[in-house]
Amino acid sequence: MVGNVAETMAELEPEDFYLLSGVEQGMRFSEWVNVEKIPEYAGLSEENAEYRIDRCSDMGLIRRKTIQYEGYQLTFEGYDALALHTFAERETVSGMGAPLGVGKESDVYEVESYRPLALKFHREGYTNFREVNKERDYTADNDHVSWQYTARKAAEREYGALEDLYPNVSVPRPIDHNRHAIVMEKLPGPELANAKLRSEQVGGVLDLVLREMDLAYRAGYVHADMSEYNVAVSDEGVTVFDWPQSVETGHANADELLARDVDNVVSYFRRKYPSETPSVDEGAVTDAILEGSFESVRALADADA
Repeated sequence: MVGNVAETMAELEPEDFYLLSGVEQGMRFSEWVNVEKIPEYAGLSEENAEYRIDRCSDMGLIRRKTIQYEGYQLTFEGYDALALHTFAERETVSGMGAPLGVGKESDVYEVESYRPLALKFHREGYTNFREVNKERDYTADNDHVSWQYTARKAAEREYGALEDLYPNVSVPRPIDHNRHAIVMEKLPGPELANAKLRSEQVGGVLDLVLREMDLAYRAGYVHADMSEYNVAVSDEGVTVFDWPQSVETGHANADELLARDVDNVVSYFRRKYPSETPSVDEGAVTDAILEGSFESVRALADADA
């Protein structure tokens, strides 16, 4: 698990950020940045760079290796610090609060701004880099890719999707983006997996989720990772989140990925609410979305009856 750098931020001085930025720049060319090149990258004297290296190492913001040569790279905490520093300079974020969710591929925190918002740090590649690198479109064509690049590209893709979809599709409103981090609206309610729907709500909520998928398709996107863990439920409706794996509808596998998303959603409702979920063929739902004719699962079930 990556640590929260909020407390460390108060201890950092401007030259520390120069050092972190220098290491970040060097990582564009090498996984481990040769210590001899860091002063040039950071714009610091050799003596000051050495002092800042020791400080940032002690804070866990960079790490060192000494095989073949002495080299340094950012830790995710160091990358977080750079993103937070940028958000603070832009006055997007004024303080960091409690964690809202921690997973394998992202950490989400509440942040202070003109109103409470959510800050999402992408972690793709941190624990299972090779597998992520193999599966994601944004790394598939690159022979030499770092976790830093992987996480940044995931954030860029997700933020771009949110900008394109909001407000016509119910997704979190995007506020700002830097490096591997996104600031957005907080989710309005619990994940679908943790919600307890009343019997009379089940069919309606299933329809709401599928309609948002339909609207997203009309807007040019397939989520490509839909599940009960990527939908928030509230009195106002549903919000679909986590879009880094999304593909545009022109993608070669878009229809296949849409069918998988529909199957995941309908299958979840069928498992958790077997009596209340209308009997409907997932293929018919997918076809209706592709054709632009989707209205409700009940209408499709009645048509099949």
